[in-house]
Amino acid sequence: MFLISEFVVLLTTNLILTKALGTSTLFIAAGNRKNLLWTAITITIFTTVGSAAAYLINNLLPGNFTDLRLLLYVIVIGVLYVVLLSILYFADEKNFGTTRKYIHVSAFNCAVMGTLFTISEYAETRPSLNNILSFVIRGAEAGTGFILSAFILMAAFKTLSSKEVPLSFRGFPAMLVYLGIISMAMYALV
Repeated sequence: MFLISEFVVLLTTNLILTKALGTSTLFIAAGNRKNLLWTAITITIFTTVGSAAAYLINNLLPGNFTDLRLLLYVIVIGVLYVVLLSILYFADEKNFGTTRKYIHVSAFNCAVMGTLFTISEYAETRPSLNNILSFVIRGAEAGTGFILSAFILMAAFKTLSSKEVPLSFRGFPAMLVYLGIISMAMYALV
């Protein structure tokens, strides 16, 4: 139980501190359009399929076993990880070595787990949205939002990593400030 509690605290802290789930993955992928596109597509697959599995877990798990939900989510993402790696290996064995990194980076990204928990909590507050279609749509929306935010971040990556930005602020710190400003602007629109 202690391990589950610690994992939930780490996940919650990550959600609170970043709220733009998967920020570090975006920073890594933003340097290359191909990396960014494939990472975002893979995360969308994980959030969409994972959301459908989260619906099944939420509805099949008895009420007194809700503490197991986190463990079951991790198991589902792990199984999906192995399945996608297997499909990729058998579909394109020649390029497997270069393309598997997208699945590695995407599978256990906080964007995937955070999406599963966010959708589940949202469905608990609005019982009319507690159906598999709603979960899948919300999962696809989260993945699409990740793709859009990835392209917004990619647009500024070169500028914020250029020599015009002071060395101590260049790269990751500048990207965090930029992401914060973009997040505030998006929040104002909603």
